[in-house]
Amino acid sequence: MTQRYTPDFPEMMRLNETNYAQLRRLLPRDEREGESITYQINGARYRLTVEESTRYTTRINLCQTAPAVSYWSLPAMSVRLYHDARVAEVCSTQQIYRFKARYDYPNKKLHQRDEKHQINQFLAEWLRYCLLQGTMAEAMC
Repeated sequence: MTQRYTPDFPEMMRLNETNYAQLRRLLPRDEREGESITYQINGARYRLTVEESTRYTTRINLCQTAPAVSYWSLPAMSVRLYHDARVAEVCSTQQIYRFKARYDYPNKKLHQRDEKHQINQFLAEWLRYCLLQGTMAEAMC
């Protein structure tokens, strides 16, 4: 019998705090709903769009827009920033909405035991990549 996965809450909070700080550096200056900014990074283009903005939270959509690839969908995710706690958490990605902190394995949708942690870790690595590679904002037409 395999050992049951137990989420590491302090590690998850550190990851979400780091994601919040890094995302704040990439967001459009004006965080009103509908505002967006596009970044060019090593031949790929990414767009951050503010989907919802309230006093305590902001929800953004982050998606790769180029280069277009016919045989798979480009990465996209929705991320909620909680301003009072200064954390950011992935809400949805690739037709997966709401992540549990832990999944039993195996399961019908083949989620990993630590799917929530993995997707937030992916966001952290993507943000780190963007900031290290030097993002270049493009003017929106």
